[in-house]
Amino acid sequence: MKQIDRTKPVLVTGATGYVAGWLVKKLLEEGLTVHAAVREPENKEKLKFLDEIAQQTDGTIKYFQSDLLKHGSYAAAMEGCELVFHTASPFILGVNDPQRELIDPALIGTRNVLEQACQTVSVKRVVLTSSVAAIYGDNVDLKLTPDGMFTEELWNSTSSLEHGAYMYSKTLAEKEAWKISLDQSQWDLVVINPSLVMGPAINPHGVTSESFSIIKQLADGTLKAGVPDMGWGVVDVRDVAEAHYQAGFVPHANGRYLVSGHNTSFLGMAQVLLPNYGEKYPIPRKIMPKWLLWLLGPILNKALTRKFIARNVGYPWKGDNSKSKRELGVNYRPLNATINEMFQQLVDEGII
Repeated sequence: MKQIDRTKPVLVTGATGYVAGWLVKKLLEEGLTVHAAVREPENKEKLKFLDEIAQQTDGTIKYFQSDLLKHGSYAAAMEGCELVFHTASPFILGVNDPQRELIDPALIGTRNVLEQACQTVSVKRVVLTSSVAAIYGDNVDLKLTPDGMFTEELWNSTSSLEHGAYMYSKTLAEKEAWKISLDQSQWDLVVINPSLVMGPAINPHGVTSESFSIIKQLADGTLKAGVPDMGWGVVDVRDVAEAHYQAGFVPHANGRYLVSGHNTSFLGMAQVLLPNYGEKYPIPRKIMPKWLLWLLGPILNKALTRKFIARNVGYPWKGDNSKSKRELGVNYRPLNATINEMFQQLVDEGII
């Protein structure tokens, strides 16, 4: 059990990211000093949204140049910190070179940050952003679970470089983190495993998360013929940030936390948009037959391989979030609020 001194600075890697933005806001509102590790600290325009948050709170933000792939580049940012939030990792599905674009940044980045934690005597706890992708590979894996739901006890054993490279990268990175953590006793590791993160971005101009392209496709007619019959776990980005915060400061927080608000589906997400946006936008109203997806999927989107369709379409998703509620006190927002507020932000920004 680690008690974190709130007068000491807190490091957030990838501080301009989707989840990290809300986490930084929470830390600043709590009056903490945030060491924000970013790629371009001199890019004032890119950091303006974080500066504005800092000005409205009692917290302080300091920027540090860092690079996931460069050994030792987190040394200055981590100095004096008892708590490290490692959120930096890419979420992209359509890649040309999975090893270079996904595996290397996830694995080498995790290694660089955690090895630096071993060399920085002040560090007491590291909170790592992983994913439910490290728990399961495909929806069909639900059939192999002991109680018919995904839990923190499970590990993804079905993804590979050739099939589900993103899921594979998250699995390798988290396993590496546990391996490094077990070889030392100075700091403890707490891992957050969120499902599909949705909800408004704190910085709508810098949105690159795959989550936004999913919402865009529900609005721009791409899926108006129907959505794949596929289950998803969905969680609000603000709830993910809250889970990180609690994982950092709750002394008894330990191990992994599956952070997911809702067991839903593509159609479930579309249906919550219909009352507000169904008349103005071609929001999907039905399921696309699996045989049609089988024919068209690989043409429409290279991530929709036949193997992916076979192992995910027609299968539900069920995750157990009881540990996150019980130990971190996470109170999940309604799906309706998450999806509608995200959609409205894209409307307001002229993105859809």
